[in-house]
Amino acid sequence: MFLFSPLRVFGTFLVAALSVVSACAESLPAMPDAPNVDARQYVLLDPASGQILAARQADEQAPPASLTKLMTAYLTFQSLSNGTLKLEQQLPVSVAAWKAGGSTMFLQPNLPATVEQMISGMVVVSGNDAAVALAEANAGNTDSFVQMMNVTASQLGLTASHFDNVDGLPTKNHLVSARDIAVLTREIMLQYPQYLHYFGDHSFTYNHVTQQNWNPLIFTDSSITGMKTGHTEEAGFCLDATAVRNGRPLIAVVLGSSTRKSSAEAAEALLNYGYRYFETHLAYQAGQIVAMTRNNQASPSQIPVGFTKDIWVTAPLGRYATLKPSLDMSAKLSLPLKRGETVGRLILSDENRQVADIPLVTLAPLGQASWLGNWWNSATQRLFYK
Repeated sequence: MFLFSPLRVFGTFLVAALSVVSACAESLPAMPDAPNVDARQYVLLDPASGQILAARQADEQAPPASLTKLMTAYLTFQSLSNGTLKLEQQLPVSVAAWKAGGSTMFLQPNLPATVEQMISGMVVVSGNDAAVALAEANAGNTDSFVQMMNVTASQLGLTASHFDNVDGLPTKNHLVSARDIAVLTREIMLQYPQYLHYFGDHSFTYNHVTQQNWNPLIFTDSSITGMKTGHTEEAGFCLDATAVRNGRPLIAVVLGSSTRKSSAEAAEALLNYGYRYFETHLAYQAGQIVAMTRNNQASPSQIPVGFTKDIWVTAPLGRYATLKPSLDMSAKLSLPLKRGETVGRLILSDENRQVADIPLVTLAPLGQASWLGNWWNSATQRLFYK
């Protein structure tokens, strides 16, 4: 775990420097380039650290096909968590859902299904009918649900995504990026782990019809846990694959492959690359003080900063101990501050390449010092921090 030692700096802030174990450059293992795979865009992301390990055209917009249903699933999980929907709740099947077209779980208007069945029908066999029915259950109609999708995309920072429908059928403006899909997948994993098992089911049976999961890696790699496939002529073959090996999860998003087989091969190659050449460590624990800053206008003037949650860092294999830290505490504080508000950034670098950029937050609430307190803070700083 990283350790900090104090460094005295005059001015507004008292910052800290990072002590690390140095290693000889000769002992570091070679770091190959990411594999050349059949995909127009891809992203390999470690969900623990949130770092992208490999990417191609990560922010380029592309049609997502049925990867759209990840957002439909996210909002459904949100409704389950807040009690708006229940897994065992039976939902009516509208004519619109019945006539959705494309891949289907074979919903019928006279045969209600539960929310749980519709979730499986959507994420396992990619039922467009299930996606429409769940959208109607969440928002009353699909138009309102699409508005919710776009608002949620903005809230999650999916800056390259715009949704026109709930199932991924192509339109001119229905676009995402590989990075956005990876970030959305990470949010599902972190916020709703209780629902992840649906994505890994090998098959789903409804209305006397059994269909296999469209994700081919589910059947060939025991480490694969989900998530979703998609295909249209415009999008090509898309695959969002999640895996866990030795307790470590990774996400590989592949867009625009030429065949279903090549999309699976691309995702598998990226996952193998991530597991072979990168390692993820717990760098800082929640509540750990990593620096003390000083602001004479604050009460108290000495401000502990760190993280309110565990911070994981991913680095090339063998290079974690050589990461060099730098602190940016130049942000102006707007007092008062609550615990957990961002006041700076910790940047970790490997041979002039930035590996992680982590927000630093206050670990205690801060008030505004009175004029007398401000004078006293300034006086003591001149006296004791020369």
